[in-house]
Amino acid sequence: MKRKYRLRNRADFQRTRQEGKCWGHRLVVLCALRNNLAYSRFGFAASRRIGKAVVRNRARRRMREIIRVNMPAIAPGWDVVLIARPALLQATHSELTDAICALLQRAGLWVAQTHVLPIG
Repeated sequence: MKRKYRLRNRADFQRTRQEGKCWGHRLVVLCALRNNLAYSRFGFAASRRIGKAVVRNRARRRMREIIRVNMPAIAPGWDVVLIARPALLQATHSELTDAICALLQRAGLWVAQTHVLPIG
């Protein structure tokens, strides 16, 4: 995912969590807030209760890849934070994709009819 599409500041994460609206799922929590930009930015979080650093990094990478592949189907102009829940570790890729896409649909950020399949 390109750098301009990533939330990197602690302040951006906090603003999105505190001022935005959140939707929960068994695997992941999605928080969204308008950003007045021509594109959406995404942040990924996994707390220490998920596991050690290797496990947290894997959880964030999995969420990041699903967003990267499906970016054309996501509405522009939002800051989105995805927070991993412990159940994410046992979920398959398709279960996690379905969960994230369902949350995006509940939030009104999903503009495509079906999931976008990766090229190659």
